[in-house]
Amino acid sequence: MTPPAPTQFPRHIAVLILLCMGCAFAGNHIAARVAFDDGAGVLLAILMRSGGTLLVLAILVLYQRQNLRLPPGASRWQVLLGLLIATQSLCLYSAVARVPVALALLVANVFPILLALLTWALGGPRPTARTALLMGLILVGLVFVLDVPGRLSANTTLGPEWLLGVSLAFCAAFVFACALWITDHKLSQVRGSVRSLLTIFIVFSSVNLAGLSGALVDGLNLPATSTGWLALATLVVLYGTGFIVLFISVPRLD
Repeated sequence: MTPPAPTQFPRHIAVLILLCMGCAFAGNHIAARVAFDDGAGVLLAILMRSGGTLLVLAILVLYQRQNLRLPPGASRWQVLLGLLIATQSLCLYSAVARVPVALALLVANVFPILLALLTWALGGPRPTARTALLMGLILVGLVFVLDVPGRLSANTTLGPEWLLGVSLAFCAAFVFACALWITDHKLSQVRGSVRSLLTIFIVFSSVNLAGLSGALVDGLNLPATSTGWLALATLVVLYGTGFIVLFISVPRLD
């Protein structure tokens, strides 16, 4: 027998949760940029934040004595979710290291648009006229934030770091949209803390393998000063809080 779908939060509670999580994730990426400017490697930042989050979730799951066994057919989706979040982390932190934080986050935060379109393409409800209008306004605003008209009319060519940074941020948005779709449609019956624990374990393991293989040059560089270490500690706290609350709450946020 299929367990009942999770009860959704009232709209005002869902919006408040999303706003708070948005602030936590934004602060995490600002801290990441400070750490990168101090010499920290991208893989080190992901390793620390996923390791800290993994520790907290492991304590929570053990305290609640939860069963880690997944429903039939859910294992492959859980593995895919973890790999997507690992990819999203790597793409977004790499973007933050190359372009201004605000620009990287603005591009990455088109993920709700991509999620709505992905849900529609995969048989979900079609976006309403109001939703479509909001999506259009967001995209128009993004065009001006990126200064696309000015860059296209300028005689100078776009720098490789700008193009790569924006592309990585958009890739992070697409991957994150896919991860949220899987969470909501394929893993909603898995208890939130268990799903989050397994996801962050896969992220942590993937980053360790990438670091050991030397896939990203200078990815594990240490910060040069205490400022960088403080920034890393800050991003661990902010990311851990945002990740745990968001991925536990996703099936109840509509």
